[in-house]
Amino acid sequence: MSEALSILNEDDLADVADFRGDGSRKPYFTIGELAKEFDCTLRTLRFYEDKGLINPKRDGMNRVYSRRDRARLKLVLMGKRVGFSLTEIRDMLDLYDLKDGQVTQLRVALNRFNGQISVLEKQRDDIEQAIAELSRTVAVVAGLLRQKEAEEAESEGLLSAASALD
Repeated sequence: MSEALSILNEDDLADVADFRGDGSRKPYFTIGELAKEFDCTLRTLRFYEDKGLINPKRDGMNRVYSRRDRARLKLVLMGKRVGFSLTEIRDMLDLYDLKDGQVTQLRVALNRFNGQISVLEKQRDDIEQAIAELSRTVAVVAGLLRQKEAEEAESEGLLSAASALD
């Protein structure tokens, strides 16, 4: 998201998000093309449209997505991947509609990114702690299992020896 947020205007944002490694730029996309490119479902794209995150034009019954829609979709998916809610993503995208030279949007984005980094670091710490606790539990249970298996083997050995004496 930071790559796209550092762009100076919306057209440039679309250009960065649209640029393909082969040097071509495509002005319009179908729902199927975007779903395939971003590995998401058609339903997901329709959902994002219903939420106002992307706004494709209509050509009869077909949705036609612009480079701007594609860029916004890319930002939505990046935002989701790093843990932002759709509401937070929409708020950040809506800042692009403000014509204040991007000072406001950059400040808000920076604050939100730093806040999300803190959330993710806390989650990582919690996960590391949970893994450590679970690893200790696995070690204890594995030790108990070995002990019980040894006792069981010993009991079976004694029973076999006793029946051999009979």
